[in-house]
Amino acid sequence: MTEAKPSLKRTLVGKVVSDKRAKTVTVLVERRVKHELYGKIVAKSSKYHAHDENGEFHVGDLIEITESRPISKTKNWVATRLVQKAAAV
Repeated sequence: MTEAKPSLKRTLVGKVVSDKRAKTVTVLVERRVKHELYGKIVAKSSKYHAHDENGEFHVGDLIEITESRPISKTKNWVATRLVQKAAAV
């Protein structure tokens, strides 16, 4: 009975906004939340630095990132998979 355990690590999906750093991409994750007082749906966003070992993700790509051990001072996420390739301009 070896069942696959659900991963305890968080995963997020966001858009790559920068790929200038070596082995690192900056990912913008947007979420919609209800305002505490006024009840209006508000868009909030956060930027995360994710480890991209092979440099396979580029600006505009929609990717999934997974929480990991601290890799550097600002990096504790790893880019895991490509959800949608950026549209060619």
